[in-house]
Amino acid sequence: NAPLRLQSMTNTSTADAAGSAGQVIRIADAGGGLVRLTAQNVKEAENLGRIKTILRSKGVDLPLIADIHFNPNAALEAAKHVEKVRINPGNYTDRYRKDKIHFTDEEYRQELDRIQERLQPLVEVCKKHHTAMRIGSNHGSLSQRIMSRYGDTPEGMAESAMEFLRICKELDYEDIVVSMKSSNTQVMTEATLLTVKKMQDEGLNFPVHLGVTEAGDGLEGRIKSAIGIGGLLLHGIGDTIRVSLTEAPEKELPAARIIAKTAKKHKVFAATFNPPENSPTLKKTLEGKPSPWVILSGNQAITNADFHMEKNKELPFHYVGLSQDSDLTKAAKAEAAILSGSLQWQWSAALWLREHHPDTAIILKKKSEEKDQTRFAIEMATELSIFLYYNMLDGLWLVNEQLSQEELSTISFAILQASGKRITKTEYISCPSCGRTQFDIEKALKAVKEETSHLKGLKIGVMGCIVNGPGEMADADYGYVGSGKGLVTLYKGKEVKRKNIPQEEAIEALKALIQQEGDWVERGL
Repeated sequence: NAPLRLQSMTNTSTADAAGSAGQVIRIADAGGGLVRLTAQNVKEAENLGRIKTILRSKGVDLPLIADIHFNPNAALEAAKHVEKVRINPGNYTDRYRKDKIHFTDEEYRQELDRIQERLQPLVEVCKKHHTAMRIGSNHGSLSQRIMSRYGDTPEGMAESAMEFLRICKELDYEDIVVSMKSSNTQVMTEATLLTVKKMQDEGLNFPVHLGVTEAGDGLEGRIKSAIGIGGLLLHGIGDTIRVSLTEAPEKELPAARIIAKTAKKHKVFAATFNPPENSPTLKKTLEGKPSPWVILSGNQAITNADFHMEKNKELPFHYVGLSQDSDLTKAAKAEAAILSGSLQWQWSAALWLREHHPDTAIILKKKSEEKDQTRFAIEMATELSIFLYYNMLDGLWLVNEQLSQEELSTISFAILQASGKRITKTEYISCPSCGRTQFDIEKALKAVKEETSHLKGLKIGVMGCIVNGPGEMADADYGYVGSGKGLVTLYKGKEVKRKNIPQEEAIEALKALIQQEGDWVERGL
């Protein structure tokens, strides 16, 4: 019954006190409970105090969070003015050493001692001003030292945060929130679960912030956020959430509210949910035993969009329909079991079927009368998230007579794409932008989509700046990253291909790059 706070972030320049304060007010009016602002240098960190003064004079008392990357001095200043400072352990104190690939145990320990020396001044300022700290680990910006030992993995993300948590604990500072952010919903979920387990094992109990970073925009961005955030809320994990959309910040709050409300509806599920022991092993075992349903569809999870669910029509496989009063053993000789009922029952039935009849495909039937396509999509993605993470479904059957079959198909495929279960279109990794962004990223994303949305299976990152851009889109095939006022740098994977292209020329340059690399196909082919 603990409160769940909704968060957003300004995309105005923090140097613009009046403009930033105005956006904070709009976020508050939309239901935001916390607001984050970037502070990339000391001058902007000082300006957070002016923004706070304006807000308090207007009766707005929302807690403010300073977002810090690379600059400990900015963090020290910001901590005097705001309620929370967010630091990234991947780039706050770790040094990049070009010639350093491996660290001995002693060298590793020495680096941790140095980090404690650099972190202690911030802890002291936070103590003095009663300022909280968010230790936010990002998949795309793990330090060279962490990468050398753990690689670019969920475990590396978890350990990156845990190092800072242990230091703060040793310094007797516990006003901390922790977060694991990734644009990949599986990675974000796995990293958060690992971090929570590590905290429990070490007797630590800190609040957890949830968010899928660079989720994109529109229906896809909302579904992707619901898959990552919803699954963890259903585990009973999460104290604050942020839906990151490449749209105006206040537009993030309605989606966040739907995710929170949907998860809260199933709070009994969260309280009684017992995830299988050693979930990666379970997933590997299941992946080694594809069901007839999956084989039927070319080794991919399928939806009712792949065939016509017409009344009185035979389906192209042997199936059994199971509801809450059904005998699960009826699925013994069926190719597929269609499960309908409460979320709790569907989970229990799916777990039983995986254990006793692993070759029987599991199809979840979800029915609703919700008229609004976006709300329906977010609700379905939230409820299905935990099944997708644990590979507990092979087919998805959405039923809603208020929506067209085309709308249901769009939602179904978007849910599978967001969870990585089936790729049917171009995937976009795009940040929500912040005060560091120096070009119109919403306009840029729309333009990139217009020209590349036919490139099925390709991943394209559209990022506001170089702070997280190259890292967060590390698994993207191509990157379109802001590098200055109105300027864009293009990437192929992690490699820079063209620097500082004027934004008005960048779309054509991106198309040319994709063509040069052999990944372009003409529309309709």
